[in-house]
Amino acid sequence: MAVEKTFIVEKFCPVCEKQFRVVKTRSRIMVTKRDDDACTHYADFNPYYYTVWTCEHCGFAADEATFTSKIPDRHLEILRTIILLKNNGVPFVEERTFHDAVEAFNLALKYMAIIHGKSSKRAKYAHQLAWIYREAGDKNAEDEALKQAVEFYEDALMRESFPIGELTDNAVSYLVAAIYNRLGDRKKATMYLSRLIGDQGVREREPRIYDKARELWGDMRSKSRR
Repeated sequence: MAVEKTFIVEKFCPVCEKQFRVVKTRSRIMVTKRDDDACTHYADFNPYYYTVWTCEHCGFAADEATFTSKIPDRHLEILRTIILLKNNGVPFVEERTFHDAVEAFNLALKYMAIIHGKSSKRAKYAHQLAWIYREAGDKNAEDEALKQAVEFYEDALMRESFPIGELTDNAVSYLVAAIYNRLGDRKKATMYLSRLIGDQGVREREPRIYDKARELWGDMRSKSRR
């Protein structure tokens, strides 16, 4: 049961300023495997279902960092104008279904689009939404979400300053390569990987990214020979 791996806390919504309930996941969850684009699979549970918080009163949706940090006043004004007039809360559920999770991510992407939020955050939402579709076996929906994610990641590389949290520009470049590879665009995947592998600075400063790039490069070459 998912409820055994989660717990409920109460937080304040920055948009409607009411207290709402949030389901958070416990830290110790058994990992079964990791995909080349950073998707982690867990035993009998998917914590990505709970990445996006939704306010049960007004319906605002975003990740924990957004809810718990200062939202710029100009963004709050836009969000309140749109959200509070509609007053469409999202019913609280302790155990989210696949459809609950998809709805939460789509709401988060919608609100980020409304405020013209950073591409790096929008990429994160779209990428994790793809992982949810991947687990469900919906390849078409996964690919559509991956296309969104890679577009946002590339825009972030051009327009934003890194690192963003623990995410470096080289880490994003690797994710872009991995996504393009999954989408079947070997040419673009190779372009990003060759930049990483050919950069001595990446090898020295970020050996983990360098090794992952070489591993993916090797996997792609092996499959091309088959």
